[in-house]
Amino acid sequence: MRGALEAAAHAAMGGYAQGGKSRAKGSMKGMTVKGGYKQSVKQGAGLTAKGRASINRRTGSKLKAPTKDKSNPRHKSFCARSRSWTGERGKAARRRWGC
Repeated sequence: MRGALEAAAHAAMGGYAQGGKSRAKGSMKGMTVKGGYKQSVKQGAGLTAKGRASINRRTGSKLKAPTKDKSNPRHKSFCARSRSWTGERGKAARRRWGC
């Protein structure tokens, strides 16, 4: 019986165990550098204002621009979360945030 309850709770939270966070399937589909939705690695990687607006419309999320203000909790959280990013885009994103 417990398995059924866990499955129901899992489904009720959007399929994710922590906090019901989910990203609409395919929300990044069509998001290209050429289309102006993402920045190239040379430009600092990440989404442009156009890309953030598009994702927000598609998913109902509230994405915001990167901040370099070290006292901002978003900055601290991003830098801690992305510490292990070793790829080219990850390193560029960390530079853009000032990590």
